[in-house]
Amino acid sequence: MSAEAADREAATSSRPCTPPQTSWFEFLLEEALLEQHLQKPSPDPPPVQLIVQFLEQASKPSVNEQNQVQPPPDNKRNRILKLLALKVAAHLKWDLDVLEKSLSVPVLNMLLNELLCISKVPPGTKHVDVDLSSLPPTTAMAIILYNRWAIRTIVQSSFPVKQAKPGPPQLNVMSQMQQEKELTENILKVLKEQAADSILVLEGALKLNKDLYVHTIRTLDLLAMEPGMVNGETESSTAGLKITAEEIQCQVCYDLGAIYFQQGSTNAAVHQNAKEKFFKTKELVAKNGSSSLHFTIDEERLAGYCQACGILTSSSDDASQQATPYSQIHSCMKSGNYQDLVKIFLEDNVTLSLPVQFRQSVLRELFRRAQQGTDALDEVCFKVCVCNTVCDVLQGQTIDIRFCQLFLKPNKEKIDFLLEVCSRSINLETASEELKRKMAAFLKNLCLGLEDLQLVFMVSSHELFIKLLKDDERKLLIDQMRKRSSRINLCTKPVTSFYDIPASASVNIGQLEHQLILSVDPRRIRQILIELHGMTSERQFWTVSNKWEVPNVYGNVILGIKDSLTRDLVYILMAKGLHCCAIKDFVHAKQLFAACLELVTEFSPKLRQVMLNEMLLLDIYTHEAGPGASGERPPSDLISRVRGYLEMRVPDIPLRQVIAEECVAFLLNWCENEYLTMQVPLPLVQTNPYVKLGQLLAATCKELPGPKESRRTAKDLWEVVVQICSVSNQHKRGNDGRVSLIKHRESTLGIMYSYGDVFGFFSLQEPLVLTTILSLFVKLHNVREDIVNDIAAEHISIWPSSIPNLQSVDFEAVAVTVKELVSYALTINANNHFWLIIQADIYFATNQYSAALHYYLQAGAVCSDFFNKIVPPDVYTDQVIKRMIKCCSFLNCHTQVAILCQFLREVDYKTAFKALQEQNSHDAMDSYYEYIWDVTILEYLTYLHHKRGETDKRQIAIKAIGQTELNASNPEEVLQLAAQRRKKKFLQAMAKLYF
Repeated sequence: MSAEAADREAATSSRPCTPPQTSWFEFLLEEALLEQHLQKPSPDPPPVQLIVQFLEQASKPSVNEQNQVQPPPDNKRNRILKLLALKVAAHLKWDLDVLEKSLSVPVLNMLLNELLCISKVPPGTKHVDVDLSSLPPTTAMAIILYNRWAIRTIVQSSFPVKQAKPGPPQLNVMSQMQQEKELTENILKVLKEQAADSILVLEGALKLNKDLYVHTIRTLDLLAMEPGMVNGETESSTAGLKITAEEIQCQVCYDLGAIYFQQGSTNAAVHQNAKEKFFKTKELVAKNGSSSLHFTIDEERLAGYCQACGILTSSSDDASQQATPYSQIHSCMKSGNYQDLVKIFLEDNVTLSLPVQFRQSVLRELFRRAQQGTDALDEVCFKVCVCNTVCDVLQGQTIDIRFCQLFLKPNKEKIDFLLEVCSRSINLETASEELKRKMAAFLKNLCLGLEDLQLVFMVSSHELFIKLLKDDERKLLIDQMRKRSSRINLCTKPVTSFYDIPASASVNIGQLEHQLILSVDPRRIRQILIELHGMTSERQFWTVSNKWEVPNVYGNVILGIKDSLTRDLVYILMAKGLHCCAIKDFVHAKQLFAACLELVTEFSPKLRQVMLNEMLLLDIYTHEAGPGASGERPPSDLISRVRGYLEMRVPDIPLRQVIAEECVAFLLNWCENEYLTMQVPLPLVQTNPYVKLGQLLAATCKELPGPKESRRTAKDLWEVVVQICSVSNQHKRGNDGRVSLIKHRESTLGIMYSYGDVFGFFSLQEPLVLTTILSLFVKLHNVREDIVNDIAAEHISIWPSSIPNLQSVDFEAVAVTVKELVSYALTINANNHFWLIIQADIYFATNQYSAALHYYLQAGAVCSDFFNKIVPPDVYTDQVIKRMIKCCSFLNCHTQVAILCQFLREVDYKTAFKALQEQNSHDAMDSYYEYIWDVTILEYLTYLHHKRGETDKRQIAIKAIGQTELNASNPEEVLQLAAQRRKKKFLQAMAKLYF
């Protein structure tokens, strides 16, 4: 006896009478009660979910002493857990139908891999390379079982799955579902890549023609307890549950047929293979029955497969298949022989052999082809629709909606064909009285629906109509039509709309839900919800669309409304209003919010205040997108409401962070600095972090530019921002979904929200405020010790030049904030040359030299009328020119480097000469010589080309130096004018190159 077996026997013999104080699962595991339960004859199998529990416990990763996550250890506990999972599956006779219904793809994949492992299938070995006939019976059966599951899973994944409508979002559940979905997709990808190998393995299994065995609880125990017996009883021909050769062939043929049928959608020849496998399965089922000890064949599904394969593979020599209506219809649709198709439907109206669903599917396909531009199909669609309608009438079905639509404008030809179909569909001599009554009622209703008396006379004078309706009934109907004729002539009967046509309850619910999703009219939304709640009280209609999103801070209050209709209405009006606001459809958003406000005012003061807050935010957005965009100041009423919101002290009101952000940004955008700095109540500054930050921003902007001693507010603002950017803060997400930064230490600001999204930086539009914020973050970016390239900014000197604790600042987040802020600022004003220089410096600091040159040149162009005027020296400073030189150098544009060296206050001859010595230049080289005005550089070029023997380039340099305007004897004004003209042409040429 092995050591494991001895331990197991000792544990079993010392089992206590009562379970210890542990979970049920631990007790079940430790005492091995599952084994006893499985070995007892019981009509009810153990729950399949035990497999999930066992495998989840066995696959849990471990954590070592260094808190590092390790793969699941291969210890005794995990081996027992895996064995117990296999035993549950063995108790279920390895029935894939049962396992697939209850287990997810990842769990079943893990289970079957454990089966392969315990069956001694070498890991990493391709199953297609293994000879099944030479393997032990249980090993061969494990390989067959795995590959059957593989192709069944591929086939199942191709079927459409109805998505469950989500309820309220739960982050942990959604995360688990996403992880399982990704894992399933990865497994499916591998299975599809190995599909060809799995098919070859199963084709080989059909050639075995011998009985096999699958593991039972007993053989699994033997493998676990006595490893030495692996080559003994567990590999003998009598170990395990016997699966006969015919049973194996029946399972494998059915599964192979399914995968071949799926592949036939892209390869029609494969349908023949599917047909052979399904008909072989049909023979074996007829011989042995569809149910076995461990598998069941769905005979209805098999019959459907056989019928489909018979149609898709029908040939001219197969008279029996060709004679079926299915094959004939398939042939007509394929060849475009629509006249014969109509004849088949007419003939079937007598026999009624085609199912209603099949008739409808053919009609849908005809409508699809007609919509693609085949005008000739319109008549065919009408005729097939008429055939289907008459068939529905005879079978007591509801008249299809398409017939009503096609008959909105009847004519003589349509009536003639309809009467022909009715006449050929019923044999009055043999038809029952019930069929005659149905047909008579249809013709009578047809007459009542016709407005043209000539068409009514066509129907009423037809032979079929005369035979089906008695004289009294015909006379009464004709009298009704004549009395109605005067009214018809005086007023036109309105055309029946799509939604007035009667339909079943399920169709109505679907149509109403569709309207509910599309509608933005509050009254229509309310009417639809009333109708839906009148049809069913079990649905939560606020979950109809997963696009309806309401912040959690509001959702918790709305979903607490007891009345289901009111709850749905408030939630949907709020969600649609927020969506319209997000897409800038402010007109509909205002209508939806107004309706919601009117509704909640009746029963909830809390939701009333919520709606007032949202309408304030909507009014801010409306003004900024409308009159505010053209510079028109907001009305005083709106400014008063913004102040009122910030000063509001109503307890227990759900508040969204974005509203406070937008209110403060609104006041800053419209220069309400006097209110923010002088009039705002002190308690408000102390309790509202956005007001505090807005006050500091407003005060700093008021002092710009000012003496150093008046920069106290700038220092206060600096300290606040440094505190926000401290890495000792941790990011948390608020109830409304926005990222916030919670301070661990005490602060006068309390809770603050960080970086560019701190309180609506991306809603600011006032240039001075944006410039102040930008310069602050640029300065904060520059103070780090490891910074190589500083970023320049306007008013950067007002900020402190150091931070006491550099390690406390998250400089990575600061760098991201600078990039985001300057990108946003350029959307407000793309011609602000200071912001363009900042953008260029950012690209320069990140080694994106071509992009940096683009923005350096754009900054010069916007402030000089595309270089037709002199670029201001505070824009093209020596630092900017030197960075442009470095950009050109890194881009191997050495001639451009030499030219830019002239732009410096003191010409950098050393850099220019070194650049000109480079022979591997990526720019236009000598064609740029006309832009050089420094005679010393031109003389050096002449010498350099003479030394290299480059005669042509030397002549170009000599021509450039010989221009009279460059003569050193010229007045200074002439020389400066010559330099300026060359600067202009060179910068314009560079702009064309990099823009």
